[in-house]
Amino acid sequence: MSQIQPISPDKMSKRDYYLTRLRLTGKNFKEFMGKMSRNPSGMFGLIIFLFFVFLAIAGPYIVPKDPMAISLTDRLLPPFWMEGGSREHLLGTDQLGMDLFSRIIAGTRISLLIGVLTVSISIVIGTVLGLLAGYYRGILDTVLARFADLLLSFPWLIFAIFTMAVIGPGFYNLVFALTFKGWVGFFRLVRGDVMAEKTKEYVDAAKALGQSDLNIMAREIMPNILNSIIVLGTLRMGFMIIMEASLSFLGLGIQYPEPAWGSIVNIGRDHMLSAWWISTFAGVAILVLVLAINMLGESLRDILDPRLRRIE
Repeated sequence: MSQIQPISPDKMSKRDYYLTRLRLTGKNFKEFMGKMSRNPSGMFGLIIFLFFVFLAIAGPYIVPKDPMAISLTDRLLPPFWMEGGSREHLLGTDQLGMDLFSRIIAGTRISLLIGVLTVSISIVIGTVLGLLAGYYRGILDTVLARFADLLLSFPWLIFAIFTMAVIGPGFYNLVFALTFKGWVGFFRLVRGDVMAEKTKEYVDAAKALGQSDLNIMAREIMPNILNSIIVLGTLRMGFMIIMEASLSFLGLGIQYPEPAWGSIVNIGRDHMLSAWWISTFAGVAILVLVLAINMLGESLRDILDPRLRRIE
């Protein structure tokens, strides 16, 4: 998609300015959906992702049973199509008799919420720091770049395990642990793009018109690097969901009996021979959601910013 050339509100009324912006947004969205419709894998990923979003939002209203309700008389029931199964528990139950179908639906909200929160916070921190470092350079850029390199020297999972071991398990601690390093990728992307954009003529023109540095960064440079941020954010969301599931599987993330997919897989591994369905269905849910997000992210990369092939 071509770069968006800034429109100065000084040359037109505010009403005309926002109307022009609205028309450009509608035109770009129509162009984007046209390209997406010609990308089967991207459309498939988008549909599956939206389905999981629906489950996350409507989950509390559509689950057949309370995902935290314990029924020891129904423990380790198989899926309904197997001998001994019940239509009251479509995917069977776990070792405490909790309905697996309801728990997997409820776990969708936790996985998506952690993915969205960690990526959103990482985008805000990484974008702000990247804009400042790439635009001003100097000592600020040196300090932030070296700190980012230091964080990158640690493997992701080991770093997250260490952080969770220090601060303890829990939802907000998990978000903090994943965000503490998650901003680095966005910082490096934005910093590099800003260093390239600040040398272009439209930035020089904005400076000649007397615009402030903040205005140049926010209204002149940001629109031209936004596509890259969106693409990287989409690709990183699937990775964050995998990290959450991994930490919950290790007992350092969302704690059982909270209905998190990783903790469900962890509990099910002790019953793999007698109750394979506990770990299997939760693992399939993780696989399908992350695959859909990755397919969507790959398509967005091809449509919005093919340059990101160098980064992943």
